[in-house]
Amino acid sequence: MTVKVLILEDNAVARGFLCRVVRESFSDVQHIAEADNLESARRQLAQADAAPLRLILIDLELPDGNGLDLLAELADCHATKIVTTLYVDDEHLFPALQRGADGYLLKEDRFEVLVEELQKIARGQPPLSPAIARRLLAHFRDTHAAAATASAPEPLTVRESEILSYLSKGFTIKEIASLMGIKWSAVNDYIKAIYRKLKLASQPVQPGHAPPGPGDTSEGADAVHGRA
Repeated sequence: MTVKVLILEDNAVARGFLCRVVRESFSDVQHIAEADNLESARRQLAQADAAPLRLILIDLELPDGNGLDLLAELADCHATKIVTTLYVDDEHLFPALQRGADGYLLKEDRFEVLVEELQKIARGQPPLSPAIARRLLAHFRDTHAAAATASAPEPLTVRESEILSYLSKGFTIKEIASLMGIKWSAVNDYIKAIYRKLKLASQPVQPGHAPPGPGDTSEGADAVHGRA
C-alpha cells in the first residue's frame, strides 16, 4: 500500500525511531512528514490537502500544547490516527480514544512489536496492544460496577469482553477469531464497537436526543455473528 505519513513528536531521537518503525512497517512509504510541535503539524496538514495522509502518529506531551487538541481537530480526517506515547494510565489513554484516536501505541515497546502493531493497519486491524486491552477491560468493569453516570460508557457485550480478555493475554486477531469460531473481520468489528462506546461516553447528550438503546449497539452485531 502507498503510505503518506505525518509523525508528530518533539523528541528528535524518538522521532527518528518512529520513522524507522514506519519504514519497516510499510513496503511503499511514499513520504514521511515530520513535526516537532502542534504548529508545525498543522502546517504539514494544511500542505497535505492535495495528497491526503494515510497515517498520523501523534505524541501527547508537546512544547506548545497537547496532542489531544490535534486529535479533536482531526475528527473529520480520514487518516488513521495513532497516539504514540510513554503513558499507559487512564488519564492519557481514555481521553485519546474518546477524541478519535484509532489506536494507542507505547514508544517504550520493542522495535519489532511496534512494527507488528503498525502492520496491522495495512491489514485493516485496529492496533491494540495487550497492555492497552487490559486497561480497557478494567475500565469497563469498573464503570459497570459503579453507579451509572452520564459520562460512563455503555457496558460491553459478552463477546466484546471476551475479545478484550484474549487481546489482554497477547492473542492475535486471527487466533481470537479461530478460538471464537468467527471471522477475523468480525473481531475487528467488535473492537471498533468498543472504541465507539468510549467515544460516545465523552459526547454530551443533546436535549431531546436520548442515548442509544440496547437495540442500537453492538448487541445487534452479536446476533448477526451468531451469538447473543
